[in-house]
Amino acid sequence: MSEFEERLQKAIQRGHQTRSAVGAAAQNDAATEEQLRSKHSQLRNELTEHIEGCLRKLCDHFPGFEFQTVINEKGWGARITRDDMRLGRGTARNEYSRIEILIRPFSEMAILEVVAKGTIRNRESLNRSNFRFLTEATLEPFRQAVDSLVLEFAEQFSAHA
Repeated sequence: MSEFEERLQKAIQRGHQTRSAVGAAAQNDAATEEQLRSKHSQLRNELTEHIEGCLRKLCDHFPGFEFQTVINEKGWGARITRDDMRLGRGTARNEYSRIEILIRPFSEMAILEVVAKGTIRNRESLNRSNFRFLTEATLEPFRQAVDSLVLEFAEQFSAHA
């Protein structure tokens, strides 16, 4: 066998090894993405229950709010809304209050993100976003963040009632 043929055989062998390594890496990436999706789904389900529980309790303390579970392209979670009529001297004014807390869908960024928007008497009162990379995400910090958001909204709403 000539020197060229030996080099050719080695080049072909390196090519096969590269192809095998790329295939294995792709399988690992797919498995990792599936694991991250699974973790996102698990955390999302547990957090959604917590969000719903907190907002239902808020409804109990402030009659007039209507509770809704939210599942749409923006995420999973819940919202409570309330319309009040404020009467003045010959005028009537509609005042809208709400808080919505959602967990964003899984994305290529592989993060767990909780977003909240609140409005009290037609004025935005809060707009927050909390996120962690899924590789680092745990349930407890997000539970605490949801608790803080609901408590902040409750304090602000009761101050303006």
